[in-house]
Amino acid sequence: MTPDLQATVKDLMPRLTEELKQLVRLPSVAFPGFPAAPVEQAGVAVARLLADAGLPDVRMMDVPGAPQAVFGHRPARDGAPTVLLYAHYDVQPAGPEEAWEGGRPFDPVERDGRLYGRGAADDKSGIVMHAGALLALEDDCPVGVKVLIEGQEEAGEGGIEEFVAANAELLEADVIVISDVGNYALGVPTLTTSLRGMAACDVEVETLEGAVHSGMFGGPAPDALVALCRIIATLHDDAGSPAVAGLATMEYDGAPYDEAAYRTDAGVLDGVSLIGKGSIGQRLYGAPSINVIGIDAPRVDGAANALIPKARARVSVRLAPGQDPADALKAVQAHLEAAAPWNVMIKVTPGTTGEGFLAKTDGPAYAAATQALRQAFGKEVVHYGVGGSIPLVAAFLAAIPDAEIILWGPEEPQCKIHAPNESVDLAELERCTLAEALFIAGLCDAR
Repeated sequence: MTPDLQATVKDLMPRLTEELKQLVRLPSVAFPGFPAAPVEQAGVAVARLLADAGLPDVRMMDVPGAPQAVFGHRPARDGAPTVLLYAHYDVQPAGPEEAWEGGRPFDPVERDGRLYGRGAADDKSGIVMHAGALLALEDDCPVGVKVLIEGQEEAGEGGIEEFVAANAELLEADVIVISDVGNYALGVPTLTTSLRGMAACDVEVETLEGAVHSGMFGGPAPDALVALCRIIATLHDDAGSPAVAGLATMEYDGAPYDEAAYRTDAGVLDGVSLIGKGSIGQRLYGAPSINVIGIDAPRVDGAANALIPKARARVSVRLAPGQDPADALKAVQAHLEAAAPWNVMIKVTPGTTGEGFLAKTDGPAYAAATQALRQAFGKEVVHYGVGGSIPLVAAFLAAIPDAEIILWGPEEPQCKIHAPNESVDLAELERCTLAEALFIAGLCDAR
């Protein structure tokens, strides 16, 4: 390791921590119904950060149906390779403020070496990691750099995939680094080798022209919510494994996930059994999962004594890497329709889909990333899968098929992304920033 580079990143950390705090203070939630101004302010703040990091060409670019993306560029010199760095500046909604310690999700607080606040990890730490690596390298490194920071990854309703397809020449690179993932455990350098795909749909059941008295008509007349619950119950077998024919599995051969650690990381209550079959890693990274993430039905508080005429649920399916999301969605739709009891009226509306990802691990950039992580952390690198999905990875692969894709970042299980009291470990951010600086500097030698 270059001692100067290690010392430079260390000296940068107070500045990078303050930059991260400034980003966290902007409640950049891009979901419908939230104010647009903080999202726009976050985009402007990211553009300033990239310009301050030494990129001579920084611009805001329109994305169909989404906030503007920030693009930055410094050309390669002397035939050196080019790396494209990706992250996103939008965040999940904070949820109930009372669930946050101190009750202020957008007022970042340092505590025990961690920075707390919504977006501190996902994914504003990734933005700061990219900026920190560029600041550490300054403009002495001949490697070309492109940066794409988008503003609607969490909501998932914009046209960033279409943007990538339409701007393939602008984004052309030898290596693409995705920072929207993290380490297997705190302090364990990790490269993500697989992502699950995703498919979602809404299932709506209708049984009556309108609500009727549950005493006068309950019994013969079917309740839509009861029918919907029966349909949903068929999605899993008795062990809790998905029971939809046509959903594929993949043999997972990455790092194991200890069951006790998983229970702690997921917050599974004492005495509650885990569901499914196989190792934790297999269930998380090589097999599908099915969840109901939303339901439209009367609230318990204020519920009337009436049969429910219509009920709707959103079914979210995570797919084994390699399965075609369209085929999976058709299988789920067919299962739901076949499971409808009592000849109820059922309507299944297809929703969002996304491709999974399997990394190619035999390229020069992958070897350089492994070496950089090993140097920065002083430990051997772990390879593992991620149960979540990043549909944009498939768009990058389609637009820039010859690029190697590297997935890493400062997140780890203690970050509690998408949950109250999200945080990032600042020492982990420092190590990841150093690793990225070492990686970019070493790309010329890796070719």
